[in-house]
Amino acid sequence: MAIKILVVDDDKKITALLRRSLVFEGYEVMAAESGEEGLAIAVSWQPDLVVLDVLMPGMDGWETCRRLRTLSDLPILMLTAKDDVSDRVRGLDLGADDYLVKPFALEELLARIRSLLRRKRSGENVSKLAIFADLAIDHASREVRRGQRLIPLTFKEYELLSLFMEHPRQVMKRELIMERIWGLDYSGESNVLEVYIGMLRQKLEEGGEKRLIQTVRGIGYVLKE
Repeated sequence: MAIKILVVDDDKKITALLRRSLVFEGYEVMAAESGEEGLAIAVSWQPDLVVLDVLMPGMDGWETCRRLRTLSDLPILMLTAKDDVSDRVRGLDLGADDYLVKPFALEELLARIRSLLRRKRSGENVSKLAIFADLAIDHASREVRRGQRLIPLTFKEYELLSLFMEHPRQVMKRELIMERIWGLDYSGESNVLEVYIGMLRQKLEEGGEKRLIQTVRGIGYVLKE
């Protein structure tokens, strides 16, 4: 059965280009010209991945992403004309899995789609319960606990913590984390990763618990006691 991809963009030239290219690559494709139409198709058609434009009339990509994320954990790749770090953080925090700035190379978009689909398949094989020290993740319910304390995380915070829990005591380079979680080439000028590490630490240590996500200066981070 072909992998199903939904393209949501009000630019008919872009949707036509993506439809032709994705069909050529062997995907089954449907397109929507608005957030409202995209949501309706997502509910009825159950795509495996969504390519979602940010700037659309009516319901924009931000709100569409937020609503899609309440319905499913399917991968979402956002397209935007803006390259500000704050816009990337906003989209990723709403539940997007990756972020591509227009104009983009078609080859890069296809590569990111393949990467997101690989990560989805890999995630389906992860053990349902992961435990490190007094920290536990239940992948079935997506609940995170530190001792008896339930910790509410955003979608991207959860994905980041899950990556650390998959590789305890292993030093992870910034570039690897960015590629695995955001599908982005790490740039020294971008502080997206640092922002998310800070937010995650604040939530994990809110009850005064010991820091588990340690900084390895000049390299990246490690989950250790």
